[in-house]
Amino acid sequence: MTEERRAAPRQRVLKGGRIVINDGFSTFQCTVRNLSEAGARLKVASIIGIPDTFDLGMDDGRKHACTVVWRTANEIGVKFG
Repeated sequence: MTEERRAAPRQRVLKGGRIVINDGFSTFQCTVRNLSEAGARLKVASIIGIPDTFDLGMDDGRKHACTVVWRTANEIGVKFG
């Protein structure tokens, strides 16, 4: 069994979002798959072109400054702040 390393427990969600870079001139669609006060797991079509820091705009109006913690071909784990 793996040890839980997250600062806050995450809830499974299925919310639309946008990865925003270049002061809002470039965006990538994403799906927020799980979410906590400290971070999230994002599903994307491809990680190509997504930098290590960006803003996440969620369809419910919330916005977060994000730093990438891990990546796979189609998912990104981020921490907020």
